[in-house]
Amino acid sequence: MLAQVKQIIAVASGKGGVGKSTTAVNLALALQAEGKKVGLLDADIYGPSIAMMLGVAEGTRPASADGKSFTPIMAHGLETMSMAYLVSDKTPMAWRGPMASGALQQLLEQTHWGELDVLVVDMPPGTGDIQLTLAQKAAVAGAVIVTTPQDIALLDAQKGIEMFTKVKIPVLGIVENMAVHLCSNCGHEDHIFGSGGGEKVAADYSTQLLGSMPLDRSIRERGDSGMPSVVAEPESDIALRYGAVARQVIEQLAALDDNSGPEIVFD
Repeated sequence: MLAQVKQIIAVASGKGGVGKSTTAVNLALALQAEGKKVGLLDADIYGPSIAMMLGVAEGTRPASADGKSFTPIMAHGLETMSMAYLVSDKTPMAWRGPMASGALQQLLEQTHWGELDVLVVDMPPGTGDIQLTLAQKAAVAGAVIVTTPQDIALLDAQKGIEMFTKVKIPVLGIVENMAVHLCSNCGHEDHIFGSGGGEKVAADYSTQLLGSMPLDRSIRERGDSGMPSVVAEPESDIALRYGAVARQVIEQLAALDDNSGPEIVFD
């Protein structure tokens, strides 16, 4: 039930462990803070984490008025849907690709999404069946690629960019997590995972670096507590960085949505 969803963006990564879900949650909340009506779909069928990050209680289940569709769970003002709402937190999703893809299609199309400006889709890591299913079943406006400065992560990020390019989904830009660590005692900056990698990949693929996030304990703590940085500390440096990313994403989406051609005037 995507008729009332204006635009869909995928938040993706070539590999796990780079902070993709954290980015998806905070980006969705930052878009909402910019005045957008936002939904968040946890498409990471094998490892759904959105429910915990948004503070949704274990055992919360979506209502179904007609027995065929789901009513989204509201969390911090977002319309959300996740496999975590349908199974327990200890249930392993031991499914082959086609089953996982079918589950994504159901969550996407059988959720009664309201009038949304943006639906943010937190993709599973990699470039497999689920990514292709989303590209085939939904009109995805663009993708945000999440990486760290580490060489192996950047290599996988490039694979993600190549995949979206092949299925003709524009890459809106790159978010680089764990870009620098600030010592809590002396303030010393340490680029633990390297530096400049996200910017270089963005340049190589003619896209942009939307933002760099520091390796900050508070980001993890806020996510674990169900109060992400953007809502827990809206004036903090971290929240302001996510806000800057959101504004760039809005600009990119507006540019893609602008189908007006040159004005021809007959004299």
